[in-house]
Amino acid sequence: MNNELAAPDTHGVTVELLATVDLGPEIEGMAGRQLRMRKVTIAPGGVFGPVHDHKDRPGTVFILQGTITDHRNGQATDYGPGVGWPEDHNTTHWLENRGTVTAVEISVDIVKG
Repeated sequence: MNNELAAPDTHGVTVELLATVDLGPEIEGMAGRQLRMRKVTIAPGGVFGPVHDHKDRPGTVFILQGTITDHRNGQATDYGPGVGWPEDHNTTHWLENRGTVTAVEISVDIVKG
């Protein structure tokens, strides 16, 4: 069993909606879509799971503080402050904070409104 299938449920996570933009009036063909920005805080030992994908919900993440471990494709990758990653239609993953410092990320994605 790979680490993606063993992902625990979400715990120790708070999500704050920072802003949204209705993309329908902004970009032709984007009716019913929103650009969304959130602040995600993961406490030490916290998990943002279970495994989820980003099909039809592309985005990017930027780490403000702490370290977040991204589990995808059977690999665990640590990202610290000042680093980010894309979440495209090929992304299937889950996240955790293995550290002792609260991790904070800014997540921006396109969602159905």
